[in-house]
Amino acid sequence: MIAPADLDRFRADLARLHDSGRLALAVSGGADSMALLRLAHAALPGQIIAATVDHRLRAAAAEEAAMVAAHCAALGVPHITLTPDTPPAGASIQARAREARYALLADWAREAGAVALLTAHHADDQAETFLMRAARGSGTAGLAGVRARAVIAGFPVLRPLLGWRRAELRRIAAEAGAPFVDDPSNADPRHDRTRFRTLLAATPALDAVALARSATALAEAETALAFASDRLWAERAAGDAPLTLDVNGLPREFRRRLARRAISETRARHAIAVPEWSDAANIEPLLDSLAAGTSATQAGVMLTPHGDIWTVTKAPPRRSA
Repeated sequence: MIAPADLDRFRADLARLHDSGRLALAVSGGADSMALLRLAHAALPGQIIAATVDHRLRAAAAEEAAMVAAHCAALGVPHITLTPDTPPAGASIQARAREARYALLADWAREAGAVALLTAHHADDQAETFLMRAARGSGTAGLAGVRARAVIAGFPVLRPLLGWRRAELRRIAAEAGAPFVDDPSNADPRHDRTRFRTLLAATPALDAVALARSATALAEAETALAFASDRLWAERAAGDAPLTLDVNGLPREFRRRLARRAISETRARHAIAVPEWSDAANIEPLLDSLAAGTSATQAGVMLTPHGDIWTVTKAPPRRSA
């Protein structure tokens, strides 16, 4: 059974993110996602569907998916097991698996007529993500961590459990009589997240809920910065051949954001595919060069300063030796 206080809390958290419509749930078979399944089933009877992704990386994954399917059948919740055409492989296998997982879930949820996908990310996940990214020197976008609302693989994703602790969700799953398993990869010290999870558990002064609140505050700050950057782009970007940017009086953070957008738009305009480019790429040396009055090139795009006006063009081809 779901305790009335837990159900009321979940309904309130979900209402802040969701108005109406069919919801799709990503249910791995872990305690967190099984708690999400039971909470959503109790709060929204007849309005949820569920899916489990089997990456075919572990022999036990098929059994776990079957366990979720059986429990969903007992609850009367439609369930499907999704598998990628080929298992994720190569470097950064967890990142590749995540990308494949969301692509599968988004396609399934869209075709099933759901309005959003729910995942069971919680406060401990958020705290781990915050610490991992802080250790890498991330800015506001990275430190904002897991967002309560996001669009991934072109589909809305909602995380109503970001204020809940891992232990609370494990209790809820157990009290509801839901079966669950512990993924052995969660204890594998080769993964960064496992090491930061161990650090959190061993350091009581690192309050997971407080860290999660900091991530939420930074997400709000990131939204404000993005809003201001859009306004500045509309006011200060001009032309297309070449594109020019007026950066007079702007703090470095806004220069950084305008430069990133200028690089992205110039690459799209000229169909530049090589070298690779990401909005997360380091552009600090480029900004330093521009501040010193020197042209700089990044990702096939050249930025040239003329005082506080930057000209942005496709970079000339490299001269052969």
